[in-house]
Amino acid sequence: MRIDAHQHYWKIERGDYGWITPEIKRLYRDYVPEHLQPHLRDHRLDGTIVVQAAPTYEETDFLLQLAETTDSIAGVVGWLDLFGPDHHTHFKRFSAHPKFVGFRVMIQEMADARDILKPSFVKALQQYAAEDVPVDLLVVSHQLEPLVELLKQVPGLRGVIDHIAKPRIADKLMEPWASRMAEIAGHSNIYCKLSGMVTEADHGGWQPEDFVPYIQHTLGCFGPRRVMFGSDWPVCLLAAEYDQVVDVLEKAIPDSWTEQDKERLFGLNTIDFYKLSKG
Repeated sequence: MRIDAHQHYWKIERGDYGWITPEIKRLYRDYVPEHLQPHLRDHRLDGTIVVQAAPTYEETDFLLQLAETTDSIAGVVGWLDLFGPDHHTHFKRFSAHPKFVGFRVMIQEMADARDILKPSFVKALQQYAAEDVPVDLLVVSHQLEPLVELLKQVPGLRGVIDHIAKPRIADKLMEPWASRMAEIAGHSNIYCKLSGMVTEADHGGWQPEDFVPYIQHTLGCFGPRRVMFGSDWPVCLLAAEYDQVVDVLEKAIPDSWTEQDKERLFGLNTIDFYKLSKG
C-alpha cells in the first residue's frame, strides 16, 4: 500500500480553526475528501492519515465521522489535552473507533515549549508510551532542545516528528536543527515525517535543491525504516501544489535507496507505525 501519512480535512463553518483566517485566502474554505481524491489517484496512493488541525475534541469527532464514509482515510490522528484531567477518558472513547490510530501533541502552539517537561505532562506521556500508542509531535526547530529532554524521560514513546521539525529552510540554516535531529533519531522508536517542508521555504521563490540537504540529513539520521511521506495538504498549497510536494521528495532520495526503501517511505513505514491493516 502507498499512503500519504499526513494531510488534513476541515469545514470552516465548524468554527474551531482559529489559525485559518479570511486573510489566508488559499486555506479559508472547506477541504474535504472529494478535493483530495484526484491527487491520490494520480500518485497511486491507496489511502491517507488525516491529522487534527484544531485543538478540540469536537474536531477529532468530526474526523472520525468523516472516516466512516471515506474509504481512503486509513487512520485518524486526533487531539488530546495532556494537561487536562480527562484526557484518558477521551482517549478510550476515541479508541473505540476502528480508524483512530493515535493523537498529536501540538508543541508548536505552546508559548513555552518547556511546559512539556512538567511532571503531569511527562506522566501522561509515559502512560501512553506504556500502552504503545502512536503519538505525533508537532514541533518547530527552535523547540527541539526540550523535546530531546522529554524523550530521555519517556524513552519508550512510539513517536513521529511531524514536518521534519520545521527547520528554517527559507534561511538555509541547518544548525542546531541538524544536530538535535540526529540526537532524536538515536531513539529507535521515533520516526519522522517528510512533510510540511515547502511552507518552511520561500513560498514564492523556492527551488527543489533548497530541500535536498534537509531531506537527505533526515533520511540519513532515521534510515529507510523510520521515515514517511506526508503531503501536508492542503496547508502545502500556501507554497506548492500536491504534485510539486511529491516531486521535491522523490528528486532528493539518494541513488543508493532501493525500491523497497522507497516503498517503506511511501507507505510501509506508515502501516507499521500506526499499526494499520495491510489489507
